Order: sequence, then C-alpha cells, then structure tokens
Amino acid sequence: MPQYKDMFEFEIQSRDGRARVARFVTPHGSVTTPMFMPVGTQGSVKGLSAQEVQEIGSQMILGNTYHLLLRPGPELVAAHGGLTGFTAYPGPFLTDSGGFQVMSLGHMRKITEDGVVFKSHLDGSAVSLTPERSIEVQQLLGADVMMAFDECPPFPAELSYIKQSQDRTVRWLERCLKAKTRDDQALFAIVQGGIHPELRQQSLDATLPFATPGFAIGGLAVGESKAEMFPAVAFTAARLPENKPRYLMGVGHPEDLVAGIALGVDMFDCVYPTRTGRFGYALTDEGRLNLNNAKFRADLTPLDAACDCYACRHHTRAYLSHLLRAEEMLAPRLLSLHNLRYLHRLVEKARVAILDGNFQEWATEWATVYFKGQIPDWFARAVRGEE
Repeated sequence: MPQYKDMFEFEIQSRDGRARVARFVTPHGSVTTPMFMPVGTQGSVKGLSAQEVQEIGSQMILGNTYHLLLRPGPELVAAHGGLTGFTAYPGPFLTDSGGFQVMSLGHMRKITEDGVVFKSHLDGSAVSLTPERSIEVQQLLGADVMMAFDECPPFPAELSYIKQSQDRTVRWLERCLKAKTRDDQALFAIVQGGIHPELRQQSLDATLPFATPGFAIGGLAVGESKAEMFPAVAFTAARLPENKPRYLMGVGHPEDLVAGIALGVDMFDCVYPTRTGRFGYALTDEGRLNLNNAKFRADLTPLDAACDCYACRHHTRAYLSHLLRAEEMLAPRLLSLHNLRYLHRLVEKARVAILDGNFQEWATEWATVYFKGQIPDWFARAVRGEE
C-alpha cells in the first residue's frame, strides 16, 4: 500500500503573484488547482447525474456529513465502498464536518465542550455530533479529504464568543486527529477568527503546529460583506503554509473565485451555482441573467456563446425561459449544468493566466466586463494581492 505522503502530494507548478497552479494527488486521482468543487449535499449534485458532473470538468465533489449522517446513514454508504461507490462518481470527494450545518440550526442545537446536540430537521429526534463521531462518520463515507469538526460562529458575533469558539475548535481538532484511524484520508484543519485579524492570527498560531495535510479558511461567507470578508481571506491565506492546499469554505460567486485565486486560495465550494440555477438564473461574464424576465421569451441566442456546456450548444434563451414558465424539471437541470460549467471554465481560464504570467491583467479585464466598468475596491485590492 502506498505511503500516506505519496497518497496526498501537493506540488506547485506555477506562480503569478500570490496566485498559483498546483497538482494535488489523492487516492481517487489527482486534481489541478485552483478548482471549484460542486456540492453534493445528500450524495448528488442536485438534479445532475455523476456522469454529467464529471463531463463538465468537475474534479472533486463535496459531500455533507450532517445530511448523510441523518439519511441514509454512513453505514449504508460504507456498504457501497464509500461515496465513490454510492454515487458512481469516480473522482475524489471532500466531506465537511457538519459544523456549518450545526451553526445554521440556531435554536435547534446546544453546543458544549463535548460536542453538539441538535434536533434532526427530518423528524425532530435528538442527535449528538462530537469530534470523534464526525470523524467516524467521515471515515465511513470514505472521502479523500475530511474536515476537522469546528464551531463556525455566526455574523455578527461578539469578539469574546468568536475567541471562545475558535479555542474550542482547536481542542476539537486535537480530538479529531486522535480519532482518525485511516491513512487513505487526509484531515484538513480549519482556521477561524471571523473578520478580525488579531483573532485570525491567534487561530493560526494555535492551528498551524498540528501540520495537517491542508488548511481551510473558515468562518467567512456567513453574512459579512465582501469588503469585510476578503481582507480576512488575504490575511489568513498569506500566513498558511506555502506547500499545502488552501481551501476557502462555502465561497463560490464568480467574483469570489477570481479574488480568492489572486490571494493564493486553491479550493472553493458553494451551493450558489446550482441553487441559482434552480431559481432560473444563469451565470455569464456579463453578470447573472434572470431567465424569468420577459425579455428572454423570444431571445434566440444561447445563454453564453462562448460556453461549451450542453445547454449553450443546443438551446436558446427562449427555450430555457419557456421551460421555466412551464415549470419543466429540465430547466433547473440545464441551468445548474451551465452554471457549474461556467465556474469550471472560469477557474480554467484563471489557471491559464497564471501559467502565462498575466493573471492580474486577465482578472482586471474579466472584472471590467463583469462589473460593467465599476470594479469594487475590495476586488481590485485582492487582485493586487493586498491585505
């Protein structure tokens, strides 16, 4: 059996400023970063088959520990050989720890030093999730990359509460590492601290000594503005190890990907492309199109003439607008497919720009079109690699 270090290699192939292109090797295949990971919350990317997800360029899928714990149960997934066998998606998986969903439950959960007790959103039954149980579930799910169980504070939150929760997250990380028994799964630690540099630094100081195979930037995209979020991303990413993957959790708007890549982030995930697709929105370089609008009813052009997805190659905006009004299930499927392909194409173009050594110029040109000439200061600073 290969040694652990051979199963999880991370090799930087090119740099341009803080942006970088790298190869990340996992037991279920190697991926090229920066990359966007579609979210397969309950064992599927909503509305799409594993084959479709693979064909549009997806390299790694995110599975949700909280939802798969409740239904169908991790033991059943393990009986299929893990998420790869359960879903028929042959590439690598990353599983979150359940911490974010626990945060979002609000009044339905109670956090203690031991872990979290919450009410199932399915039947109201009491469920306990501890660092040890989170790792046990993720090992049964068989993901290539597991996330440490963390407490993600909401926004806004008192500094004292953020400090308390990030200290607890470090203690939980230690318990996660002790509970981990499989060598074919990498466990990533999560850096917290909200939007506060001093708390981010404290979290970094406490977390980096654990020397996990990768590190995630957590506690963001929970309600703060982008002008507040990206200085925190810049601060944290600059202080993470250069030779390990960096994962910005729960972030996936097009402008967020470009800004995050500029700051040295390697991995992203978000439900945004599929969720907006289900509501009738299509992502393009010129912004988000609302196919529910009447102006698209007779539009004979494709969603995006430059896109190579099935929807853009075969259908018009008018047809997709018709499907939405008719409430045909094909509409959200095609729009979700397009939106995911759009984000994959976006990071592919970013990788090419990094390899060519003109990432900043490419990002600025893209943003000029996307923001219609009004590039926000937070984005411009990120592209320049500034904190």
